[in-house]
Amino acid sequence: MYAQEVGLYLLALIQEALGDFDRVRRVVKMFGMVNADPNFTSHTEVINGCSDLFVTVLGERGEHARSAIGVGSLPKGFAVEIEAVVEF
Repeated sequence: MYAQEVGLYLLALIQEALGDFDRVRRVVKMFGMVNADPNFTSHTEVINGCSDLFVTVLGERGEHARSAIGVGSLPKGFAVEIEAVVEF
């Protein structure tokens, strides 16, 4: 759920910056970090929430390369942090 919420925020930022999603040519890459216990190994499944949302909203233009890693902490105790590179 957290990654999908981050995805909604990223989509809102894209829409604010570009005016609408028609200007998005493609999502190039996402980099997701999951605040996790050292024994947790499902980082990619967590970040899927954001990746899947982008494909749902943008269709083929939302398909992207992606990296997902686990980290010991994130700023302000966030559960997930995601960076997206978008070509417009």
